Amino acid sequence: MARICPISGKRPVKGNHIWRSGKAKKKGGIGTHVTAITKRRFFPNLQSVKVVLPSGEVKRIRVAASVIKAGLITKAAPRTWKKAA
Repeated sequence: MARICPISGKRPVKGNHIWRSGKAKKKGGIGTHVTAITKRRFFPNLQSVKVVLPSGEVKRIRVAASVIKAGLITKAAPRTWKKAA
């Protein structure tokens, strides 16, 4: 399953994890120095939600939290009926 939001198009982005050593000059040291840089990925905050699609169909999709906060989707109402025994 791809880590991509179908509404906003948010996807993982590349970045770096930077290791620093030493004490900051403000705190009485001689300054910090970069000792290593490694690659890393930043993932979008995907949440699984039941959504009412424009066709009226209720479906569970994974969307970014920012999409939910912005109100770009309509959440499905919780079900009220009980299963038959």
